[in-house]
Order: sequence, then C-alpha cells, then structure tokens
Amino acid sequence: MSVLTLKHVNKYYKVAGNQPFQALKDVTVSFDKGELVAIIGESGSGKSTLMNLIGGLDSDFDGEILFNGQNLGTFKEADFVKYHKENVGFVFQSFNLISHLNLLDNVTMAMTLANTSKEERIKRAKEVLSDMGLSDHIYKKPDQISGGQKQRVAIARALVNDPDIIIADEPTGALDAETTEQVLEIITDIAKRGKLVVMVTHSAQVAGHCSRIVSIDNGSIVDDKRNSEPLIHEEVKSSQPAVGNKNLSFFSAIRLALLNMKEKLSRNLLVAVGSSIGIMSVILMLALGNGVKTYINDTMNSFVNPLVTEVRMPADTQGEEAGSDDQTSLEAMQRQQQMEMQSMLTADAPFQTENLDELAALPNVKSLEKGYSLLSFGANRVAYDENESMILTFATVSSNLNESNLTAGNWPEAGQIMLSQSVADELAEDSMIGRTVTLTLTLGEQVVSREFDVSGIFGSDSDAMSGMSAAYVTFEDLNDWYQAENMTLEPNVVFLLAETADDTESIKNKVKDMGYQGSAQEAMTNMFNEMLDVLTYVLAAVAGISLVVSAIMILVVLNISVVERTKEIGILKALGARKKDIRRIFVSEAFLIGLFSGVIGIAFAFGLGYGINQFSLNVFDVPIIQIANENIVMGLAISVVISMLASFLPSQRAAGLDPVESLRRE
Repeated sequence: MSVLTLKHVNKYYKVAGNQPFQALKDVTVSFDKGELVAIIGESGSGKSTLMNLIGGLDSDFDGEILFNGQNLGTFKEADFVKYHKENVGFVFQSFNLISHLNLLDNVTMAMTLANTSKEERIKRAKEVLSDMGLSDHIYKKPDQISGGQKQRVAIARALVNDPDIIIADEPTGALDAETTEQVLEIITDIAKRGKLVVMVTHSAQVAGHCSRIVSIDNGSIVDDKRNSEPLIHEEVKSSQPAVGNKNLSFFSAIRLALLNMKEKLSRNLLVAVGSSIGIMSVILMLALGNGVKTYINDTMNSFVNPLVTEVRMPADTQGEEAGSDDQTSLEAMQRQQQMEMQSMLTADAPFQTENLDELAALPNVKSLEKGYSLLSFGANRVAYDENESMILTFATVSSNLNESNLTAGNWPEAGQIMLSQSVADELAEDSMIGRTVTLTLTLGEQVVSREFDVSGIFGSDSDAMSGMSAAYVTFEDLNDWYQAENMTLEPNVVFLLAETADDTESIKNKVKDMGYQGSAQEAMTNMFNEMLDVLTYVLAAVAGISLVVSAIMILVVLNISVVERTKEIGILKALGARKKDIRRIFVSEAFLIGLFSGVIGIAFAFGLGYGINQFSLNVFDVPIIQIANENIVMGLAISVVISMLASFLPSQRAAGLDPVESLRRE
C-alpha cells in the first residue's frame, strides 16, 4: 500500500470580490516508500499548495489525502499535531532556523514539543548532527555557519523524529553548485533509507537526481515520469523511541521563553523595570501604612502592662435598633464610632457587684483591681501658685500603667498625685516633685477641690503620649474624697491581672464575648487603625494606577513580539506545536516578565524603604516603612497576574496564525 495517496484533490482560495480561485484541480497521485519525488512547475502552478496539503499545514481541501490509509481531511488538531511530530519533516529553502537558538536547540525543537526527556533528545540530536558533519558546531547560532551548513541543520531537524515523509521546498535554491551536490547526496541517502522524499523545485539539476518527476501546471498534474524504481536499499528505522502523543511541558515553555527574552534582553529588561515601578509604589504605600500602624500600636501599648486587661461596662445602646431593615453597614459603623467616642469623653457606666464577681471568676485571672477613669475637656484642672493646667484624663493609678513610663519620682500613695509631663511643664519650669498642687474635679454636679503632693511624673518629652494632660491618684484617696462629699464611688473600670502575657489575649477575647468593652485606649487605637487602613488602601490604589500602564506596555511588547516571531510560529506549527503550545510559550514569557518585574519592584521597595527609614530614624527616631512578608507575596502575585492577563490577546493572536502565511513572512 502506498505511503501517501491523493484522490481527486481540489483546492480553492477566495480572491478579490469573494470569488473562488481553484489552485488544484482533481489531483490524483500516490507515492511509495523510498521514492525521491520532484514536483516541478512554473510559479503559481500549484506546487507550494500541493506541498502544504501533503504536509498538513493546510487542511481546507476537497477530496482525499490518505497517509497509510488515514484521510487527512478528517484530522482534528490533535491528529495534525501527531502527524507533524511523528510522520512528516520539513526542509525549507530559506532554512527557517530559529535565530536565537543554537543548532542543538533547533534540532531538538520537535522533540521538545513532544516533551521527550532532555537526555534522549540531546543524544538523538547529536547523532543526527554528527551524520550531517556538524558535530563541531552544535552550540553555534545559525548566523555563525554557512548556508550549506544551515541546510544540513534543517535536514537534521526534519529527520530527528524519524518521520515517514520528508517534504523539501526548494532545498538547494539558496546554495551554490558545490553545496547543492552535497545536499542532494544527503537527500538521496535519506530516500535510500526508506523515506518518502518530496521536493518542490524549479531546478532541472535537482529533478535529475530524483527517481520520479511530477509536473504540475495550472493546478493539474500534466506529467508523472519515473526515472528509476524507488531508491530504497534497506529500510532503516532509527533507535529513536516513538514520540507518542506527548506535548510541550510547562518547564520547556519557560525555557523557550527565557531563550527568547535573552535575545531581546535590553527591551525586556526595560519593560520589567518599567512595570516594577508600579509594584514598588504599591508595596511602599502598604509598608507605610504598616509602619504608621505599628508605631501607633507600639506607642499605645508601651503605656500599659501586658499582663493587664482593662475592662469597661458596655456602652448604653438603649434606643438603638441594630437590626432594623433600613440600617446599612456604613450607618452601623458610624453609630458605633460615635458611641465609642462618646464613651471616651464621659464617665463609663459603673460596675455592679455581680459584674465584678463574674469577671474575677474568669480562667487565668490572677486578681481583679477596681479603678476609675474620666475624660473631660475643661472641667478638671490642676493649679500650682498662679499657674493652672487643664486635665484631659483623670484616673486612679493601677497596675495597668507601665513602670517604664515613670520618668521621675514614684507612684502616688495616700495624699499624693502623679502628673503627666505636659501638665508638670505648664505648672513650673523646674521639677514639680514634692510640691503641693490643687486638684479641681467635677464630681457628679459638684465642683470640688483638694490638695495633693506631687509624687512622680509620667511620660517624657520624647514620648508621643507626653502631650496628653493627665493626673493620677490612688483609688482609696478618690473613694475618701467621694465619702467626704457624701457620695459613693463606684468603679467604672476594672483591671484583670493575668498569670502570663499569653493569657492576656484569651482573657480579652472572653471579656469581649461577655459583652464588656475594652479600654478607651484600645477603642481609640482601633479607630486609628481603621482610618489608616482606609487611607493606606486608597494610596495603594492610586499607586496601582501605574500597573494599568504596565499592563498596556506588556501588551504592546508582546504584540510586537508576535509580529517579529511570525515565521518562528509557523516553524513551530510545522514541527507539531499545538495552538495551546504557542499560547503557553507567550504566556510563559509574560509570566517571566511579571516575575522579574515583581522581583525588581520588591528590590526597589526595600532599597527606597531603607533610605526613607534612615531619614525618619534621624528625624523622628522611628522606622516609618515596614515591608511585611504578605506585602512581598502580594506584590509578586499582582505583578505576575497582571502580566499574564496582558498576554491573553497577544498569545491568542499568535496561536491563531495560519502556518502557511506565517512561513511566507520575511
């Protein structure tokens, strides 16, 4: 049975005016193993069209083309891919070697597309290149060898998968006479090994070497002459294992993308650097938010004991309809913030005995301490001689206060008061320790005053909280004061002392689950954190606008790459690349651009962040940029995703290119 049979094959093209043009007319012919066939004819006679149909590059025809009894007209994409990988090899007039790959990679390309193991494909490629006399040139690029050597590389590439059919399009058209003879000897030897070799040529010299000459004119076969019987001496099968129906792997696609990016290194580097600016900006904005939040939280926490949990009664929500249908989440948030602010500026509800008992009974609570705290504007004040200072915070001293913030003197005892640094500075230029001041408070509806001796100063000029005016006395002194005014002091804040710092967090969670509130400081910190989060994300979103520009830039570059590599895409399809493989190569290139952009952006962010932190440390003694691990991961992920999204249209365009038209592109 013939290897290749054409039965009543007709081929039509659409020309101007949408009129059909018949390029092949009722072509019927068959070819056997070992034949060296020359297809000759004038330009436009239909030779190339016939070659493209036999090679499976063009599947739009009428009639039947049978390869070992299988009709190419019924092939699907997967069938053509297998046909190109295993059964047919191409040798082109202009060699069609991929310029940025060395000779070894050019020859192994067909096996790379078939996902053959690296060891197998290198071994086989070296064998074939050695047969072509190119052992000493395998790592050279195509532009480093002669035309005859290029053609031998093209022949090696066609033979490497041991196909049944070799199709050669003017294989000697670009060679001198001596080299032509050498190439023809190689091609004749291929036919003698049992391959069907079909050559399209204008040359009588080439046709004279063939065992059969098929003449075509105006789309029809006009002559079919045999010069000799098939040249087959012995059918030689390569030791090359069957390719199977494997396809290009992800890692092979990455390698091909890397080789192409290396060829256009300066351009791709500029694209990566340009894209990295957006990533750097987003990371820095998020890092700035992290730094500010960390600074605020650390400053707030530095004033409290990590073993102590401050507890307040729930805010009065009477009259609030939290579950009403017309309540939106935004309105709920606003009301919650208003209640928190109101609770910070007024005395909290007092604890009852049953509240104290259930809090003291919580697991891991070592002891419970009663306290009193009040925030006010203008109602409370401290006076010394003729100087006076308003008190924003008045509270009883407790174990919640951090001893490291006691910068002068001692904690207050009976008849003593502790002042913040800002209050002490307003009352006197020198030390206030040991001096007697007058504290005026509004207790209920009464305005009362009492004298205290200053025992210590809380906070320092370098502390961020030192500007907050505050005064502290013992709970016992305040209770005596209330009794002296015929009033009862009820604690509005309690402090739960834990065994260890690890227990503090669990106690806070349990207290919250029971419906109690945390400290005013925590509420204020949470409010600041929420505002900082919103501001950080807004700044990051603004910085992220540059990512859109990056995506457009990558889109443009990949489109240019498709145009530049149109012929390469045609070669890959002729070697058995699927549409999916072509897409994968371009998407891999975009992936690498995104990966490199992300890495460069992260490096820039660390470098710029280091410079900013050096400045802020010198000026504010605070590192303001803090790049978290999640910021790094997110920046890298965003860079890769944006690049891959930008590659969608170019990769689709590349995959959809017609191989026949692509191979014609110069």
